[in-house]
Amino acid sequence: MLIKKDKSDFIVVKENNRVILQKIYSMTFSEIGLNKNIQKAITDLGFDTPTPIQQESIPYLLENKNDLIALAQTGTGKTAAFGLPVLHKIDVERKLPQAIILCPTRELCLQIAKDMETYAKYTKGLKITAVYGGASIMPQIKSLKSGTQIVVGTPGRVIDLINRKSLKLQDIEFVVLDEADEMLNMGFKDDLDTILAETPTEKQTLLFSATMPKEVMRISKNYMQNPKTIEVASRNEGAANIEHHYYMVNARDRYKALRRICDVNPDIYGIVFCRTRRETAEVADKLMQDGYSADAIHGELSQAQRDHVMGRFRKRKLQLLVATDVAARGIDINELSHVINYNLPDDDEIYVHRSGRTGRAGNKGTSIIIAHSREGRKLKSIERMIKRDLTLMKVPNGDEICQIQLMKLVDKVVTTEVNPQIDKYLPSIEEKLAHLDKEALIKHFVSAEFNRFLSFYKNAPDLNVAGSNNRDRNERSGGRNERSGGRNERIGGRNERGGGRNERGGGRNERGGGERTGHAEAGYTRFFINLGAEKDLQAHNLIGLINEYTRNRNIPVGKIDIMRKFSIFEAPNDFETDVLSGLSDAVWNGNRVNVEVSQAPGEKSHRGGGNRGGSGRSYSTGVGEKRSNSGGGRDRQGSKSSSSSLRRESTGGRSSGGSSSSFKGRFNAAAKKTKRD
Repeated sequence: MLIKKDKSDFIVVKENNRVILQKIYSMTFSEIGLNKNIQKAITDLGFDTPTPIQQESIPYLLENKNDLIALAQTGTGKTAAFGLPVLHKIDVERKLPQAIILCPTRELCLQIAKDMETYAKYTKGLKITAVYGGASIMPQIKSLKSGTQIVVGTPGRVIDLINRKSLKLQDIEFVVLDEADEMLNMGFKDDLDTILAETPTEKQTLLFSATMPKEVMRISKNYMQNPKTIEVASRNEGAANIEHHYYMVNARDRYKALRRICDVNPDIYGIVFCRTRRETAEVADKLMQDGYSADAIHGELSQAQRDHVMGRFRKRKLQLLVATDVAARGIDINELSHVINYNLPDDDEIYVHRSGRTGRAGNKGTSIIIAHSREGRKLKSIERMIKRDLTLMKVPNGDEICQIQLMKLVDKVVTTEVNPQIDKYLPSIEEKLAHLDKEALIKHFVSAEFNRFLSFYKNAPDLNVAGSNNRDRNERSGGRNERSGGRNERIGGRNERGGGRNERGGGRNERGGGERTGHAEAGYTRFFINLGAEKDLQAHNLIGLINEYTRNRNIPVGKIDIMRKFSIFEAPNDFETDVLSGLSDAVWNGNRVNVEVSQAPGEKSHRGGGNRGGSGRSYSTGVGEKRSNSGGGRDRQGSKSSSSSLRRESTGGRSSGGSSSSFKGRFNAAAKKTKRD
C-alpha cells in the first residue's frame, strides 16, 4: 500500500461513505486563507507550517459549512485546527454567543481558552469566556452578560448556566466537541444531549476525538448531518522521536523502581501517570517525603490548588507531576523529557496519548512503563499498536545511580558561578583546610554532600525480574489463570489490572503491613457489580457509569478490579448510599446493572461458595428481586446473627450455592454450575 512509504504524509478522508487516502502537500499558514489579524498572531507564535490535521481541516472549514469529524491523537494541533476557522468566521459586531466549545476537564477548558485568546489578540472586539466548575460561577455569569462571542466550557457548568438563564444558545453557529471520547468516558452523555438540544438545528458541528467508540458514533448520527471525516493515518502509532522503554519488576517494587528511574535521570522533567486519584496522591506524597521535586494533580483539588501546582510545573519549579489521565487533559508543555506509566491503562490507545505528551516540538522524549511479570500480553498489545518494539531496560543498581548522581554534583560545582565576595574568606578557608591534601579534600567534600545518597543505596537489592521469560510464558499459555475461572483467575486479574494494594505506591507490604485480605481501604466501601470483561467493561466505562447515574462527578472512585464476569470497585463510605441508589435502575450496553456492598468474606463461607462475601445493603434491578437492607453476609458490627447467617450460607452453599436471595449469590451459583457442566 502507498501509505507504507511515509504514513505521516497521508491523511484518510471519508466523504459520502467513501474512504480516500490523500497525500498532504506542504503549505504555510500564509497560504491557508486566514485573515490578516489571525495570521499576525500566528507569526508571533513562530508557527509557519500547519500540522497534517490543521492542513486538512482549516481550509475545509473556511470554505464549507458542513459538519466535520476529525480523528487525531494528542499533540497534533487540534485546538488550532478548529479554533482558527471559528475565529475567522466570528462576527465581532454581534455581542452574543456564536460558538460553544465543549471539553471534558477544567484544565483543557482553560488551555483552549488561553490558546484562542492568543490567536485572537489582534482581533478587536472579540471576547472569549471560559466556564467551568470548581470556581465561582458569578464572575463567569458577569463575563457572559458583558457580551462574549465564544464560550469554552465543561458540560456540567454549561448546563448550570443554561438553567440559570445566563447562557443562551439559540444563536449558536458553531458547536465544537473536543476530546469527545473522553467526555463520554466520564459520563457526560446525558449532559451533551441536553446541551446540544438547546442549540439551533442550523449550525456547524465539529467533533474532534482521538478515538471513535460507539457512543461518539451515536452523537455523530444524532446531531451531525453528512459529516466529512478526516483521520490522520498514524494517529495510534508512536511518534518517531519517542523512545519506548519498560522495566520489569515485582508489583510491590513499583515505587522503588520509580525512585531509581528518577535518580538515574537527574534532569528529568515529566509526568507520572497513575490509575486513580488516591494512588496519584499517595505516589506524589511519597516522592515529596523522599525529597523529590514533585506534586500531584487530580480531580479532588480545587481550581486554585490546580492552578498553583500547574504554575509551578510550567515554570519547572517541579520536576515531576503525578497525574491521572483525566486530570492531565489540557496539559500542553513541549519540553517534557519523560512520561512514566506507573500503571498501564486498560485501553492501549491511552498509552499512545500518554506517550504523546513528550517528544513534542521536535524534541526527543522517553516513555517508560513500570511493568510486572503478569503484563507480558499487555506489553505485546501495545507494541502492535505503536508498531514499534518496547525496549526492556534494567532497573539501575545502587552503584550506577550513585555514579550518575555524583557526576551531576561535580558538574554543578564546576558550572557554578564564583561570587567575588568569597575572596575575602579564602585565607580563613585555606587555613582550615591546610592539613588536607587534594585527595582527602575531595573525599570530605563529596561525603558532606553525598553521604545520605550513598547510605540509601548501600546494599540496595536488585529489583529486576526475568521479564522476557515471563512474557513468553504468558503468551504461550494464553493467560492460564484467566481461563481457569477459579481463585487464581480472580487474584491474577486484580494484579494484572493494577488492582492490588501492593501496586499502589509501593503497597501495604512495603510499608510493613499485612497481606491483602479482601477488605476495603480505611474509609472506603467495597462494591460488587455484575459487569466484567466479558461485557467489554473497562475502568473508564465504570467511572462513567457511576458519574452518569449518581449525577455526582465528585465521587473519588478508588481501586477498580475488572474480573471476567464481574467487577469490584471502592468508593468513600460517605458516598455508599449515592452509589447504591444511583445505580439501582442503571442499564449499561443493554445489561441491567446490579450493585451490592461486598463484605470481606469469612474463610468458611468463602470456601463454601455461598453468597460471595455476603452483601450488606443490596439494590438490585433483577426481575422479582427485593431491595434489602439486611445482607446474607457478615455485617459491619460483626454481630452474632451475622455469624450464624454465615454458617447457614456455608452449609447451603456446598449443595447448590443458590440459597441466597441476592443476585450475587445466584450469579456465582450459576457460574459454578456452568463450570461443573
